[in-house]
Amino acid sequence: MREGFARFLEDDTASLTTGDAINAFVAETDFERVLDAVMGLSFLITAIFAAKRMTWTRQQGGAETTVVTAFYSLILVTSVLRAIWFLIPATVWSPSYTPVAVFAWDPEHPSWIGAALSEVVLTAGSLALFSIFILILVYWADILKKYFHPASRRSVPMRTFIFLVGLLVILELINICCFLVGLYTTEGMILFNSILLATVSMICVCEITIFSHRFRTVLKTLGAINQVSTDSQVKRIVWITVTGNLFFFTRAFLETILCVWLLLWWKDEHTVARAFTHKWWDTYVLIKFLSEVTILSLMLYILQSRFATNAAAAAGRPAGYVNVPNAEPKGGGGVNV
Repeated sequence: MREGFARFLEDDTASLTTGDAINAFVAETDFERVLDAVMGLSFLITAIFAAKRMTWTRQQGGAETTVVTAFYSLILVTSVLRAIWFLIPATVWSPSYTPVAVFAWDPEHPSWIGAALSEVVLTAGSLALFSIFILILVYWADILKKYFHPASRRSVPMRTFIFLVGLLVILELINICCFLVGLYTTEGMILFNSILLATVSMICVCEITIFSHRFRTVLKTLGAINQVSTDSQVKRIVWITVTGNLFFFTRAFLETILCVWLLLWWKDEHTVARAFTHKWWDTYVLIKFLSEVTILSLMLYILQSRFATNAAAAAGRPAGYVNVPNAEPKGGGGVNV
């Protein structure tokens, strides 16, 4: 299988060593310039929509404003970081569009600074993106704990969220430190991030599936008790479940392929200097970031349709009926997304 991949993806730089790969390469192809421009503009447009929605939400007030604003903020941060990474020319970050294996503090290759900064910006965007679903899962877990284990002590959802995201940030700081002390090259940083994100992706797939099933059960039960329809809320849960699982499964599959590819090169040649060809890297970038633009756009749509549904329900709710709340009373710490 590896030989088949190699024949398909191999380009004219296949015989280069680590030093040569930095000095003799095709810096950036026309396709890559177009890809960066399209992706950069896509993320920029997403950021503009997220900023507008966040501003509008903060003006509405209500028990859910803080949490929903947090969702829009994470979408905004993710989109801005991705737009920065794409719209800044690739050759500003590094002499080559494809990653190169360079050690920190290498006087012969000062480009290590840009390569490291590029990976840091890329990783920060990934953490912001994953934080969106971590926040959803934290609040789902809190609400489900209230209904399935009412006697147990409940933690503050935002504290749990900050702890989990902080843990990921600490792992990434360890990765950066290992690079700076010379334990591995910039491509070692990429391998570390791929393993981490693939692991987190699979955990998210499992948690989203489990929580979604329980949450739909709770919503249907509450709807029957209150004699109101919870179809719109159930549909939002299904949308989040399907889109989230598709995204994280794709991400886990992609990152796993990247990990296996790098490890195979290391096993055979004790270096990954030739692992990233233009064809290989372009395919990886296209699939990875196209899926991100899609999931961010869908999240914006789901959040917007949620407010439209709430507004319509508030305007036309029959007298004598109590709508199933999207948010718990202040201090309850739960929200239905």
